[in-house]
Amino acid sequence: MSNKEIISQWFHEYSNDVYSFLVYYTGSTDVEDLVQEVFIKALKGLSTFKKEAQPKTWLIRIARNVAIDESRKRKSRAHHYSVPIHEWQEQGHELTPELMVDQQETKATLYQMIQSLKSNDRDVLILRGIKQLSVAETATILKWTESKVRSTYHRALQKLRKLQGGIQ
Repeated sequence: MSNKEIISQWFHEYSNDVYSFLVYYTGSTDVEDLVQEVFIKALKGLSTFKKEAQPKTWLIRIARNVAIDESRKRKSRAHHYSVPIHEWQEQGHELTPELMVDQQETKATLYQMIQSLKSNDRDVLILRGIKQLSVAETATILKWTESKVRSTYHRALQKLRKLQGGIQ
């Protein structure tokens, strides 16, 4: 059986497990890209897989590393903003049911606050803050200058912080 066939078989057997793990680990249901990345990394690293190990365990370990890497990327891109738009879980902590409920409530409140903003503010917050698109990508999507994206995003964050201050 070729490496591609092995990974394809594992994908059919374990992709739901990997997906579920990533949803719980990241606190987001938008993890399809991460699932794909897990199986790409598995294909590339199949030669390091020990035959006596369980494929599911190995794939979950890869998924955890992928999620940690993604979290680090997001934090490095947005480290200077204090609005916790996508920081739903601290690294190294188990996601308990209570924490999941708290995070979902926080997330729902945040989305409600974003929806109450003007269209331009809402669009730039979603693209930059939630979807983590670059300034250039956001400018292309909104057909704005990069300068307008930066200034609108800055003002929108200030408005969001002000709204957050009112509910705490």
